[in-house]
Amino acid sequence: MHDLNFFRNNLDAVAARLATRGFTFDVEQFRSLDQQRRAAITESEQLVASKKKESEEVGKLKRQGTDTTDLQQQIRVKDEKIKELGERAGALEQEFRDLLVRIPNTPHESVPEGKEAADNTVVHAIGTPREMDFEPQAHWDLGPALGILDLERAAKVTGARFAVYVDMGAKLERALINFMLDTHTREHGYKEVLPPFLINSASLFGTGQLPKFAEDLFKLEKTDYWLAPTAEVPVTNLFRDETLDAEQLPISLCAYTPCFRSEAGAHGRDVRGIIRQHQFQKVELVKFTTPDQSHDQLEKLTSHAEDILVRLGLPFRRVLLCTGDMGFSSAKTYDLEVWLPSQKEFKEISSCSNFEAFQARRAGIRCKSGKKSEHAHTLNGSGLAVGRTWVAIVENYQQKDGSVLIPKALQPYLNAEVISAGSGLR
Repeated sequence: MHDLNFFRNNLDAVAARLATRGFTFDVEQFRSLDQQRRAAITESEQLVASKKKESEEVGKLKRQGTDTTDLQQQIRVKDEKIKELGERAGALEQEFRDLLVRIPNTPHESVPEGKEAADNTVVHAIGTPREMDFEPQAHWDLGPALGILDLERAAKVTGARFAVYVDMGAKLERALINFMLDTHTREHGYKEVLPPFLINSASLFGTGQLPKFAEDLFKLEKTDYWLAPTAEVPVTNLFRDETLDAEQLPISLCAYTPCFRSEAGAHGRDVRGIIRQHQFQKVELVKFTTPDQSHDQLEKLTSHAEDILVRLGLPFRRVLLCTGDMGFSSAKTYDLEVWLPSQKEFKEISSCSNFEAFQARRAGIRCKSGKKSEHAHTLNGSGLAVGRTWVAIVENYQQKDGSVLIPKALQPYLNAEVISAGSGLR
């Protein structure tokens, strides 16, 4: 949601900045609806005040024994007019709100203009892709050959874009979750929470998934429950409609959740393997800050996600997204992209964003220092997407004989140094 006063005072500048996102902001529609609803509210308030005075006059005249029939008729007419104006103001307010909630966040001034991923900026790259003296296998071949990934049985049980992890594959997934949570809580200063995996519509509205992206979500029939698309949603909404003490900010939380997405907008993309699934695991980092802290905290949050990749010895790069490639709610986003040998390219493994006050306005999250109260800023980032990290390890640490070395950071969690071919489910 947006700051209405800022919009009113900077309509043309806001429209120009939103245009860099590929969004057409109808300034005249905004101005017309805003003026109409404000006029209806003002007229209604004036009539209510006038009616109150006339009602007081009726009481006074009655005590004096004066006939008040005509005056009471005037009051009844005003009652009808007030009711009519209230209904009109309510309809205009809803139309205005529907317009507002579909306007994406305004990009921060430091975000470069661009239309698509090709216009993004590589900030830095860490690690060098390993030179292999053999043709690397893709994880969708290597995993089944090792007996640690079964996509065929997952399709039988549920359908396409689901996976069954087996034996060391399942243990690797669990080890990654524990390793990420341990690192973030013990060394990066996050407090772990385990939120519900079912969430309501108000929560999805608060973080910006509803109403615009309903088709990307899974909803339970005959309920107001949705499957969480990311821990960002339940964790951010822990403080919905609350006022935080500014002196206690930033608050840094991390959470593991399974994530559920219909991938409605990803038709034909990454159809093989487990890069893009309907269900996957993720460890999420979420921060609540004061407005003056948020961009420094974005740098810290992103470095915390990067640290996981560094500890795992995976080559990656940080990319600053351009205006046209950012998510709906974001004011600024860094993507971390990990190297995948089989595809010979970098693939997104984390997206770290500062939403500034956009989500906080929708969710009613404020912070207060003394008498000053303002909307907090919210941030989040994957720390990391577990399935994609699993893929990156299997592909980057594969050996010529088909085995996979286990990164040193994970060996204590797995009590092993290598993943060799097993028997699968049998």
